[in-house]
Amino acid sequence: MTDFTYAMDADGVVTLTWDVKHKSMNVMSTEAFMDLSAKVDQALADPAAKGIIITSGKKDFAGGMDLKVIAAMRAGGAQAIFDGVMGMHHVLRKIERAGMDPKTKKGGKPIVAALPGTALGIGLELPLACHRIIAADNPKAKIGLPEILVGIFPGGGGTTRLVRKMGAMMAAPFLLEGKLSDPKSAKAAGLIDEVVAPDQLLARAKEWVLTAKDADLVKPWDDKGYKMPGGAPYHPAGFMTFVGANAMVQGKTMGVYPAARELLGAVYEGALVPFDTAIRIEARHFTALLMNPSSTSMIRSLFINKEALEKGANRPKVADQTVKKVGILGAGMMGAGIAYVSANAGIEVVLIDATQEAADRGKSYSEGLLDKGIARKKVTAEKKAEVLGRILATTDHAALAGCDLIVEAVFEDPKVKAEVTAKVEAVVGADCIFATNTSTLPISLLAKASQRPEQFIGIHFFSPVDKMMLVEIIRGKQTGDRAVAKALDYVRQIRKTPIVVNDARFFYANRCIIPYINEGIRMVAEGVEPALVENAAKLVGMPLGPLQLVDETSIDLGVKIAKATRAAMGDAYPDGAVDEVLFWMADQGRMGKKANAGFYAYDAAGKREGLWEGLEGRYPLAKEQPDLATVQHRLLMAQVLEAVRALEEGVLTDIREGDVGAILGWGFAPWSGGPFGWLDIIGAAKAVEICEGLTGTFGARFAAPQMLRDMAAKGQSFYPQPGAKAA
Repeated sequence: MTDFTYAMDADGVVTLTWDVKHKSMNVMSTEAFMDLSAKVDQALADPAAKGIIITSGKKDFAGGMDLKVIAAMRAGGAQAIFDGVMGMHHVLRKIERAGMDPKTKKGGKPIVAALPGTALGIGLELPLACHRIIAADNPKAKIGLPEILVGIFPGGGGTTRLVRKMGAMMAAPFLLEGKLSDPKSAKAAGLIDEVVAPDQLLARAKEWVLTAKDADLVKPWDDKGYKMPGGAPYHPAGFMTFVGANAMVQGKTMGVYPAARELLGAVYEGALVPFDTAIRIEARHFTALLMNPSSTSMIRSLFINKEALEKGANRPKVADQTVKKVGILGAGMMGAGIAYVSANAGIEVVLIDATQEAADRGKSYSEGLLDKGIARKKVTAEKKAEVLGRILATTDHAALAGCDLIVEAVFEDPKVKAEVTAKVEAVVGADCIFATNTSTLPISLLAKASQRPEQFIGIHFFSPVDKMMLVEIIRGKQTGDRAVAKALDYVRQIRKTPIVVNDARFFYANRCIIPYINEGIRMVAEGVEPALVENAAKLVGMPLGPLQLVDETSIDLGVKIAKATRAAMGDAYPDGAVDEVLFWMADQGRMGKKANAGFYAYDAAGKREGLWEGLEGRYPLAKEQPDLATVQHRLLMAQVLEAVRALEEGVLTDIREGDVGAILGWGFAPWSGGPFGWLDIIGAAKAVEICEGLTGTFGARFAAPQMLRDMAAKGQSFYPQPGAKAA
């Protein structure tokens, strides 16, 4: 079985059709590259063959490289990676030169890429090696090089070719940000050459093959006198570009993402030498990147594990539970967001609130999002009407008849939730699954109000629902497999990533993020410079410092959670020092961003102006400030140790869910691949050593869990590692 089929028509035009069997989208494997190479050789050697069209047998061209192949390459060491990448470069360079005489640049056979739809990663790098790229006018198609988003960079010649084609400045958004474009935008940017009607794609590709001249086959960088657009590094204009790019990357990544650093190195060094040397340099930087544990961790969490969870890796083996009609109770911000993502996914929605005005206001939230989409030309008026038509905003619980899933998003009060549960169960069918969107209340406690606790489950969305990709599914003590399957199938329908955890206080995400916030506040009380706290967090890869995060989520919410937790834990409550700061801030009316006053000062428009100077009056700065590493270790360990405890206690049952959930849920240092990925990078023994140092100075909250101590003693890791045993 081959991934590429070979067909030559009466005019001598060879069509190589890429169609990976048993996959919805083409992905490139090592075997596929060899297959492609052999078929290109066949066409170049056949005197009857006039040229080659490379296209897809699917609606899209390709989704990129099979990252499992990349992950496997690392196991062979640096030389194996380099040899493998250079093997790909050899094939792509053969396509690019197409049999032409190396001196005269004549006699080659034209090769055109015909893209019916999406072309990502190697799915664009392969076309970039062809002599022309023609795409079908498909507004849903995405064209680009998104590798940077999973911790690598385009290592199949895409980096070198794009920079030489467009110049470093113009190529930067596509390489450093992973920007994706529709076909027309891609043509306007210079990524591709033509956009034609879908039914004309292959005809136009054939026409070009049959009319192409020798000069049409020679890439600019292979032509005599080539000069890089925008200037090479030592050209006055180019120099400024490269200086600026370095500063920009450092500012955005804080130096913790090796992919951006290696990419810049490949671009800068490659721009100083001929093309064939440049792609060797690109291969060396790509090899160095793959040997960096950060890239391995990012690929594993953000691609392999994330994809596995989305496909139902931990789904119970029960019949399909696709949701047809969902009832949403509570039309506030969370309920309105859940209604939008559900209706947008094609699910019929009943949105209920106590008053018609409140229900209508909840529906108008969807209208606002759709209007923004129309303004950005991402949504049509027809699509808007279709989505809004699926949402029934009402006060009538009878409208819930026929719902196969209920999502309750009312006030965080057990009594209120119990009343709603009883009211709903009286009108829905016996098979209906009831889900509560709570962030803190125990699912098993709330399930006591249900007549069918086996059909009661937690589905915890993160705010804002339309943007946040993670959904936490919480299994109560009596929750059955069908309820879990229903929740997982629903999350898949709304195109988000699920993790399944067992019931416990704060579940998983909040359990880990609250200690992070608390540790930052605790340091303020100790007299640590607030700017040091915030910047230490960002320099280790957290998207927000703990003080900014509590401002964003609101200080009064923090007060509320603190009071509820203290009431539940009694004398065992550990965060009195944190409460003193939070309660004082609340007494000052500084409730966070929503009040334009929190740990940060804000202008009238709500823009942050810097840390609030009043903090120092209440919490004077200590004369001796801690070193950066100590602050970072406190902030990281506050989160990581809770993740390990959650695994140790059985709240988490799969480390993949722990890592993916941490990155998508609260932005835990994506460069590390998540808390378990980070522990594997530093090693269990080093982690225990850090814990012992922190425990001696700051207390028992940093005590290493027994699981971590056992792993350190046995030389184990959470994931299989070269030279280490998996736990």
